[in-house]
Amino acid sequence: MATAHNGEVELYFETFGDRTDPTLLLVNGLGSQCINYDARWCEMFAASGFHVIRFDNRDTGLSSQLDGITYTLRDLADDAAAVLDAANVALAHVMGVSMGGMIAQRLAIDHADRVWSLTSVMSSTGESEYGRSSPEALAVLMAESAGTRDEYVDLQIAAKRVYGSKPEWIDEEYLRARAEQAYDRNYSPAGIGRQMRAIKHDGDRTDALRALDVPTLVMHGDRDTLIDPSGGRRTAELIPGARYVEFEGLGHDYPEAVWERWVETWADFVRTVGPRAGP
Repeated sequence: MATAHNGEVELYFETFGDRTDPTLLLVNGLGSQCINYDARWCEMFAASGFHVIRFDNRDTGLSSQLDGITYTLRDLADDAAAVLDAANVALAHVMGVSMGGMIAQRLAIDHADRVWSLTSVMSSTGESEYGRSSPEALAVLMAESAGTRDEYVDLQIAAKRVYGSKPEWIDEEYLRARAEQAYDRNYSPAGIGRQMRAIKHDGDRTDALRALDVPTLVMHGDRDTLIDPSGGRRTAELIPGARYVEFEGLGHDYPEAVWERWVETWADFVRTVGPRAGP
């Protein structure tokens, strides 16, 4: 457990595994705290030979809350670079999920010398015609914020029934425990709104993605209705040499049922990535 700083913004992070191993930086999605990368899952990446970092984006978890401050995905990518600085990591494999995929893309665009490989999961390119939400998923995303702890937990479970993985992969007892932990740690609906504005402000990354020269893996679930798989397919289409993998039965979540395959798919990809010079 440690903190990094990007100017006045303080960023909470945690590490797993051997610091002498190659680093994997995990970037969270909209309103998602670092604990959503379950510690057991992080240990699986570490057991595959990687030093793992998970951190809270600004306006989530134990990182700075920025009431009244406007920021962009570029700022969020700069935060990620600051975490690498604080962890004394010059070069990292970077994996982001949902908004985290957008931040990871922006990190690769703006700080290419810090990114050994890019993995963009359940994400999109910023083009309005790709990765659209279904009406039902959009209604869940835009619903009024929870007023109580119990309401928050119930809404989190209900959301997974709309845009989550196939029913047999949904463990409601686990989801309830994780939602309770997240609420108690820090529930910040205003921060979610500021993160949504940062996504909107970033817009279309088409030209920048076409110009990337970073080994890239793109993953998506075929049941994702919050960010349609067209978002992932388009991302892979734009980034030169990108590999695309679509998981059958996976929605806009990461249930324990897919952890092993996810880690194996990612580790197999990374083993094909050659050496890369840091800054």
